[in-house]
Amino acid sequence: MRTSFVSMLALGAAVVSAAPAPSRVSELVERSSATCTFTSAASASASKKSCSTIVLDNIEVPAGETLDLSSLKDGTKVIFKGATTFGYEEWKGPLIRFSGSNIEITGEEGHVINADGARWWDTKGTNGGKTKPKFFYAHSMEDSSITGLNVKNTPVQAFSVQADNLVLDSITIDNSDGDANGGHNTDAFDVGESTYITISNANIKNQDDCLAVNSGENIVFTGGYCSGGHGISIGSVGGRDDNDVKNVTISDSTVTNSANGVRIKTVSGATGSVADVTFSNIELSKITSYGIVIEQDYENGSPTGEPTTGVPITGLTVKKVTGTVESSATNILILCGEGSCSDWTWSGNSVSGGKTSSKCENVPTGASC
Repeated sequence: MRTSFVSMLALGAAVVSAAPAPSRVSELVERSSATCTFTSAASASASKKSCSTIVLDNIEVPAGETLDLSSLKDGTKVIFKGATTFGYEEWKGPLIRFSGSNIEITGEEGHVINADGARWWDTKGTNGGKTKPKFFYAHSMEDSSITGLNVKNTPVQAFSVQADNLVLDSITIDNSDGDANGGHNTDAFDVGESTYITISNANIKNQDDCLAVNSGENIVFTGGYCSGGHGISIGSVGGRDDNDVKNVTISDSTVTNSANGVRIKTVSGATGSVADVTFSNIELSKITSYGIVIEQDYENGSPTGEPTTGVPITGLTVKKVTGTVESSATNILILCGEGSCSDWTWSGNSVSGGKTSSKCENVPTGASC
């Protein structure tokens, strides 16, 4: 009996010793209750669907590659930790991509997502020169949130939003280094083909639109601080697959050290619509071109001066847009086609310090230019 027992122990030991030792992967992947900590973009992209919480710990994204967190499983939480950086290559990007439902994206205290855009900046943005990667695609995101991210020096446009029911809250984008180093077309938020988007408490320093709504419905921008760029914009509208903007509210925000305060720009000769847009309680200062500008003659930064009527602007409310522009700037410009701007509400607006435009056309009843 004793001999049989000893033999069994020996057999058990042989089985254990024959079992293969766990392999050691090159990237750190710690899993605890489906929480995964990744230190490389490749491991994050490869194993993302096995995690309910993803921690991106000091990720160095290789040149010409995307930190790809698309098609996450429902309910995934993602946390940026430490410094996220990117290798240099001339390509279109994006540097980061997310998609999925009920996704929560946040940043740990002290983190930064630094694209080091100066390597691409050449004053030309997306209009020539080096091919520059766009920064962050929030495409096909549903019922999700992006909160508290700290972003620095995007090569060109920052957040491209094509989503449904997405909240972007307390996002900081600091591209101020681009002021003296050739940053261009560094839009903070480009929104298109989207519904129920809320962008709140953004802190933006850049060289283009703080917000540009190209198409979509039920969009809110509130509590924003915008400096250094082109202001808060609807448009340009026209010339895309979707050319309709409806029910947008922009409120309780500051625009300073910018080319424009608030503006609507529809593309010359295009078709589409802008309806039920509200600008409310916007404070302006140090504006160099236009305090309020609404134009139906836009051509990629070179207005024709001849408004067209294919993208009517209806149901517009502008109230309590106040502040000052530089003496060389124009307080207000409204350039509408005949009959293509109607049903406007205009109240409590006061923009001063600059010139009164002599180029306003077809200003709707109640508005002033």
